[in-house]
Amino acid sequence: MSVGKLDPIDRKILAELQADGRMTNVELSRRVGISAPPCLRRVRALEEGGLIRGYHARVDSRMLGFEVMVFAMVGLQKQAEADLVAFEGLCRSWPLVRECHMLNGEIDFLLKCVAPDLSAFQSFLTGSLTSAPNVASVKTSLVIRPSKQEPGVPFDVLEARAAAES
Repeated sequence: MSVGKLDPIDRKILAELQADGRMTNVELSRRVGISAPPCLRRVRALEEGGLIRGYHARVDSRMLGFEVMVFAMVGLQKQAEADLVAFEGLCRSWPLVRECHMLNGEIDFLLKCVAPDLSAFQSFLTGSLTSAPNVASVKTSLVIRPSKQEPGVPFDVLEARAAAES
């Protein structure tokens, strides 16, 4: 399903679920202005179309004892597709790596990592990340405090673009 095929109700459903994925279908249907059965059909179509990729709780990592957040900028020795895919597979296997983004430019990958403490992160850094096959360089930045953490997309921008196109 492409963005061009979304009508205003679909976009409203996505915006509402992004803000609160735990609401009931009845509440969602009330908020978007349609009855519950067609609302549920639309949600299922959005899920099947890949626009809704899952539902997650936003947990507080620090309250769970993960005091350290670090961004690691990784440079690889080789950037052939097989090498990139192999590194991405390693990242998926490392529990401390919570996000992995391939970049264009001087850095090949940006990793968001969390750890209980600096010692745990250092063990991961020296025992796994820097010693991984094909890793040429790693630069890290310790997060002092997060200032904004918004998941998803800004639906007001999407709506403005849709209005300009119609």
